[in-house]
Amino acid sequence: MLRSKKKISSLCVVLLVFITQLHAAEAPLQTKGSSLQTDGAPLQTDGKVHEFSVPRPNSGPTTLSLAQDGTVWFTLSSGNAIARMNRDGTAYLDYPLPNPDSSPRIIAEGSDGNFWFSEHTGNRMGRITPAGVISEFAIPTPASQPRAIARGSDGNIWFGEFAGGKIGRITPAGIITEFVIPTPDSGPRALAAGPDGNIWFSEFRTGKIGRITPEGEITEFALPRANSGPGDITAGADGAMWFLELAGTMDGMQPDGNRVGRISMNGEIAEYQIPSDGNSPINIAVGPDRNIWYTKDAALGRVSMTGEITEFPIATGGARAVGITAGSDRQPPLRLTNRLWFTDPQNNRIAYLQFD
Repeated sequence: MLRSKKKISSLCVVLLVFITQLHAAEAPLQTKGSSLQTDGAPLQTDGKVHEFSVPRPNSGPTTLSLAQDGTVWFTLSSGNAIARMNRDGTAYLDYPLPNPDSSPRIIAEGSDGNFWFSEHTGNRMGRITPAGVISEFAIPTPASQPRAIARGSDGNIWFGEFAGGKIGRITPAGIITEFVIPTPDSGPRALAAGPDGNIWFSEFRTGKIGRITPEGEITEFALPRANSGPGDITAGADGAMWFLELAGTMDGMQPDGNRVGRISMNGEIAEYQIPSDGNSPINIAVGPDRNIWYTKDAALGRVSMTGEITEFPIATGGARAVGITAGSDRQPPLRLTNRLWFTDPQNNRIAYLQFD
């Protein structure tokens, strides 16, 4: 009788493992080291916008990061808080920052399982646990204006100091090291982890793309025009880094941009003109289809690997798309979901395009 019970128990375990594997195969969020689209026909979107209004009024949702469990985390720059919600918009929570007027900008998941973010006017780096516990770490350089951040191949979080002219590195324990960029007043505006294990960053004020090794060695590559105003940057699916060249008047400059740029690992540069006029493109990311996507006004732009650009409207009226992600979050696109998420602070909403 005991043997029969053991056999039944074993069968139950096997059945449970099978069911678990079946559900895991259906899960939309991919684990690290895998990609949603690996072969066959590429994923496509019908351009339909699925949106969620942020409960906190006029909160200014800015950038997003996708957790391993599928939850969506994002900064509320005007609301001075960090927020999270499920993929279906439920279980919304926001966590006010300890200090007023900190202006949280960019958020990314760290190697420690927590989320890290920059406080642009607070001159701090912040960390929030999945349970919502916030810690802050002061940046040694005063008024450095930290902006974009990314997790490096070394497991640390790297960030740019726009006014400080430095690249910073913070360990999971909160220890900060700063590296001075060789070109003075370069205005590092954004950075991302590259497939070569280094961090790549844009120098907005001097028209350069920089590269820093985990040990802090910096190399700079000049763009064709010194006033091209390079902004957000990300690692593409083709093994190169892709970046935006901004336009309009910002930070005391009028950059000659409105382009998407590409730089290879050895510094070869290509540029593609964005066909639409209007305000500047803002953020860039790899989409579920493995193309490059950017945010600009009331549209999302798609850039093929050959530089062909198509824009998709995201609103019938006014809108201002800012943050964008499909899961890679300024790292090589080893993890992509079937949704391209974006923020629209003008309409106080989080939204996405579905890819099938």
